[in-house]
Amino acid sequence: MQKDNPLIDKSLLFAARIVKLNKYLTKEKKETVIAKQIIRSATSIGANANEAIYGQSKADFIAKLQISLKETAETEYWLRLLILSEYVTDKEGNSLLDDCLEIKRILISTLKTAKENK
Repeated sequence: MQKDNPLIDKSLLFAARIVKLNKYLTKEKKETVIAKQIIRSATSIGANANEAIYGQSKADFIAKLQISLKETAETEYWLRLLILSEYVTDKEGNSLLDDCLEIKRILISTLKTAKENK
């Protein structure tokens, strides 16, 4: 992992947790619909953020981070649904949700700075 980029590091660790959640949901709870949705959105956060680093322009960088932010919002929705529907415990769900919200704050801050420095 890159120790100099908290967004990439945190989003990668978060994605790994979601992969484990997906295994749990599909094997233990026999839930596939939400599991597919959350793994798609959660893993896309870091993938787009990582791609943003190699963007061709400032506009490309911002666009990729905007996609990451949208995927974070979607992931937040699925996590809240998993908690409310009791597929995960409050403790586990809120731990994942806290990580998701931290990534969201980093993305918002990074986007704000990038837009100000255009």
